[in-house]
Amino acid sequence: MKKIMAICLLALLAASVMFVGCNRKKTRTFGFTSMRISNPFFALIEQTIREEVEKNGDKLISVDPNMDSQKQNSQIEELIAQKIDAIFINPVDWEAIKPALVSLSQAKIPVINYDAEVRDLDLVTAYVGSDNKNAGYVCGLDLVKHFPNGGPIAVLDCPGMRSIRDRIDGFNEAIAGKGFTVVFLRDAQGNSVDGRRHTEELLKSNTQVLAIMGGNDPTALGAFAACKAANRTNILIYGVDGSPLAKAAIAERGQFAGSGAQSPISIAKESVAIAYKILDKKPYEKKVPVKTFMINQENIDNYDIDSWQ
Repeated sequence: MKKIMAICLLALLAASVMFVGCNRKKTRTFGFTSMRISNPFFALIEQTIREEVEKNGDKLISVDPNMDSQKQNSQIEELIAQKIDAIFINPVDWEAIKPALVSLSQAKIPVINYDAEVRDLDLVTAYVGSDNKNAGYVCGLDLVKHFPNGGPIAVLDCPGMRSIRDRIDGFNEAIAGKGFTVVFLRDAQGNSVDGRRHTEELLKSNTQVLAIMGGNDPTALGAFAACKAANRTNILIYGVDGSPLAKAAIAERGQFAGSGAQSPISIAKESVAIAYKILDKKPYEKKVPVKTFMINQENIDNYDIDSWQ
């Protein structure tokens, strides 16, 4: 009798082990890449995505191409070799990313393209990003309020970044027919160093401008620093992001007029939600827009300048 009970107990134990094994969740591994992770905007997106996937017991592998499109492609190939389940991609260059997208498609790895669109959206599974055109548009509207008769302005863009291209398109649409002329246009690569360098070039050239539109906050903050150093505080400056540093500058109520704000936290959380829907074979939206809005000197007191919205 004891022998029969022992055998039954062993059978029950084996069955329970098999049941637990069958129901144990498979750990998923996600890849992550952005233009440049040292940009606070992308650093916060990476941090938020990591927190969200790790809450589910999953893993995030992040790589940083640091604005090198060739490096980004090779890093993505390495992630494919590591058998990732899905990847979050913000392209350095919206066209140059295509070889990596083709490889991901061949490997049947879902691609969540976030913040800046790739050119070939057919090669991504879903896109999550801010309404970048509106972010630039609201900056243009604010500029028109300050200078209803128009005048000469400078634009620091970055044609290789689709997000910045859309912002500048929106900005130009808002100021069209309002008497503004772009007399200084440079590619600032979306960073503060080039933003400052090109603004210094502008100021030394004695080209008179009423305002400078930066394609993002780092660019605008670089322009802000150059103007401050040259004591040219009469030039209004606009950026896009609504970053803590930009909001602090806006709160000074000086020449940093405003920023077309977005929420990296919302972009990150929406991207993770879409990724899990895709992997779990649940319905999902192909394109998920995230709201953008104006933060300027009139409403800055409504926002926390120490953190992102």
